Amino acid sequence: MQTKRKYIKVFLVFTFITSLTSFASLQAQEDKFVVVIDAGHGGHDPGRPTKNGYKEKDIALKIALLVGKELEKNADFKVIYTRKADVFVTLKNRAKIANKADADLFVSIHCNAHNSQAHGTETFVLGAKNSERNMSVAKAENEVIFLEENYQENYAGFDPSSPESTIAIGIEQEVYVEQSIILARKIEDNFSGKLKRKSRGIKQASLWVMHNTYMPSVLVETGFITNKKEGAYLNSKKGQSAIANAIKDAIINYKKQLDQNVGSSILGTVPEITDTLEDVPLIYEGITFKVQIAASSKALEPKSYNFKGLSDITRLKVGAMYKYYSGNTSDYNEIKKLQEEAKSNGYNDAFVVAYKDGEQINIAEALKSTTN
Repeated sequence: MQTKRKYIKVFLVFTFITSLTSFASLQAQEDKFVVVIDAGHGGHDPGRPTKNGYKEKDIALKIALLVGKELEKNADFKVIYTRKADVFVTLKNRAKIANKADADLFVSIHCNAHNSQAHGTETFVLGAKNSERNMSVAKAENEVIFLEENYQENYAGFDPSSPESTIAIGIEQEVYVEQSIILARKIEDNFSGKLKRKSRGIKQASLWVMHNTYMPSVLVETGFITNKKEGAYLNSKKGQSAIANAIKDAIINYKKQLDQNVGSSILGTVPEITDTLEDVPLIYEGITFKVQIAASSKALEPKSYNFKGLSDITRLKVGAMYKYYSGNTSDYNEIKKLQEEAKSNGYNDAFVVAYKDGEQINIAEALKSTTN
């Protein structure tokens, strides 16, 4: 499946000219199918911190090596690793390894973390579509560049905290997004179907580790090492073997689908990317969110029965008017759910407001604050 770089560049230009509609170059060829397996983090970058002692860099490496070992049993595959030991590899060099190999797939393996007991798997593809939660994931994964020497030179102008930067890096790989989604769907289906684990779905975010990889690429979050039960599962040989086999089977199935569509697009119906309100808290420290549901000259009792059963009602007098709110939380995902609840109960104009130090601030300003 390897092709000279100059032909890849020609193909990319042609693809963009034709509105990214031609995928004929994804035909199966006679040589080996090259898969780059990328174990996230490593060396002085341990990955997400945990209280239980589990290290993301160690778990990711063990799973990555198992995926590669299983794929290498198949004569049709050639496996290349970005790292096979506890060493630090820059994000730029991870992509460089994949491109130098003219790889057919790039699979980056990670573990998730959160300050709650959130659990479940999710697989990311690169793109400009970023929800608030996905942007926080992208920011956390991208900030590893600050651990690199000369990062200003290697990532000129890129700021992990900037939505503009993260959106921009998704555009260059857009030609491969649909194929990446197909692989991501197979991985998540295996997690939920074969392993009976909670799948949080396919997500799209601007992740530097997949930036400039000229091939379908996915980043697999194999679960939350901060969840007591799931962390233990991810740290176990049984769990790592099961996860690795699920990823391996998805890759083999992807190639099989590609081979069955020689000379034509493999796409068909592209799986949808999950775009729902997250069940994981998205906490903005020092910010209080509320849903404004009504304003009136009447001083109604802030009780649930006066507001169609909505909970946590508060009242604020502003001049001669009274404003009524539902909810009181620093969790932006939670307040968005409460807003939807208010709208479904007839408060069609309900909107989210934000407070800091007791003063109302612009919602956009609030969302620029640091999340936990």
